[in-house]
Amino acid sequence: MNTGADPARDAGGGWGRRRFIGALAGITAVTTIPAPAAPRTRPAAATNPPAEGSPATSASGPTSSAPTVRRLFLGTYTSVEGGGKGIGLATYDPATGAVTATGTLTGIGDPSYLATHPKGHTLYAVDERPQGAVTAVRLTDNKVLGTRSTGGAGPCHLSVHPSGRWLLSANYTSGSVAVHPVDASGALGERTDLVTHSSPAPGPGQDGPHAHQFVTSPDGGHVLAVDLGTDTVYTYRLDQSKGTLTEVSQAHTRPGAGPRHLTFHPDGRFAYLANEVDNTVVVCAYDPASGRLTPGDPQSTGTGAGTNYPAQILVTSNGSYAYLANRGHNSLTRYGVEAAGARLRLLDTVPVGGDFPRHLAFSPDERLLFTANQRSSTVSVFHVEGASGELRLAGKPFASPVAVCALPL
Repeated sequence: MNTGADPARDAGGGWGRRRFIGALAGITAVTTIPAPAAPRTRPAAATNPPAEGSPATSASGPTSSAPTVRRLFLGTYTSVEGGGKGIGLATYDPATGAVTATGTLTGIGDPSYLATHPKGHTLYAVDERPQGAVTAVRLTDNKVLGTRSTGGAGPCHLSVHPSGRWLLSANYTSGSVAVHPVDASGALGERTDLVTHSSPAPGPGQDGPHAHQFVTSPDGGHVLAVDLGTDTVYTYRLDQSKGTLTEVSQAHTRPGAGPRHLTFHPDGRFAYLANEVDNTVVVCAYDPASGRLTPGDPQSTGTGAGTNYPAQILVTSNGSYAYLANRGHNSLTRYGVEAAGARLRLLDTVPVGGDFPRHLAFSPDERLLFTANQRSSTVSVFHVEGASGELRLAGKPFASPVAVCALPL
C-alpha cells in the first residue's frame, strides 16, 4: 500500500494528512492460529481514587465488594466538525469495563495525545496545531498549570522521561522533537532543545520528515524518535542535567514503510515497530549500551490485502503478548511473543467494535484494553484473558467525540 497520492498531503503537508486518513473506510477479516503457552502472572491491580463528580459505585450498581472506579482521560480534535471541546473526563469500572462520562476539561486545543507523570500527579497533552504546544494539568483538581511551545507544528505524541524531569514531544508536521523541563509540581519550563530530522531524505511519497513518537528506552539511557517521513528511528542521548539531545544512531526501515509507533519488550533487548504506510510490523533488536536499534524483516498484520494503516502496538508487561491497532481493517491483531522477545507469532485479529482505532492503552492491571476509535467517535473496552491473551469486548463502546486517545489511570 502506498499513500503517496494522499490528497491532504499533496495539498499542504502532514498535519492535514493525519486528519484526512481518519476518514478512510475499513474492511474486516479474521485469521486464527493456536495460542502460545500461558504467560507469567500479571501485575496486581492498582488502586486509584475516583474522579471528582464521578459515581462512588460501579456502573452495575452499588455493592459492598465492587471495585473503586478509576479515572479515564480522552483525547480528541477540537477544531474538526463533530470534535470534542477539550479533554474528555470519565471513569471506568475495572471489573466490568463500563465507562461513565464525568465532564470535559476545556481550554486546550486539539489535545490528541495524553500522558501522565511517573508519579501520577500531572497529566500532559499535546496541542496538535500549526503553532504546536504542550500543556500540563494537575490531576488533584484538573487545574491547567501552563502551556509551552514545542517549537514545531502539529505535535502528535509526548512522553515523560522515567526520571520525571523531562517531557519529550514529537512535532509531526515539522518533523522535529522537543524537550521541556518538568519541575517538582509537574509544571513545564521553557524548551531546552529542539532537533529537526534533516537526514536522511524523505521516503517515497513523503513531503518531509514527520516525527510520530518520542520515547525513552527501558534502560533509561537513550531516547528514540520514530519518523514516518524519513523511514527512520533516531536514537539520542539525553543530557539529564541540561535537557539537550545528541544523536548516536539511526535505524532505517525499508523505503516507504512509514514507521509510526515503537514499543519495547520488558526485557529491553527487543522492540516492535508498527509501519503505517506499508501495513507491516517489524521486530527490532536493541543494544542498551550503544542505543542502536536493528530492524528485522517486515511481517504481516493479519489484515489481508485491503487498505490498512497500523497505528499503535503494545506489549504486555510480562512479555507474552503484543497487540496492534489496525485502522481500515478496524481490528486488533494479537501476537504471541516468543524466543525471549525476538519473535512475534500472529495469532488472530479481533473486530474492534468501532471505526479507525487510533490508540491503544492497558488499564494498570492489564485486565482491560482500551481503543480510541476516531471515525466512529467511540472508545471500545476489551477484557484481556490472562492465560491466552484473548480479547473479549466489554459491552457496547462508549461514545466520545472524535476519540483519538484513551488514557486509563
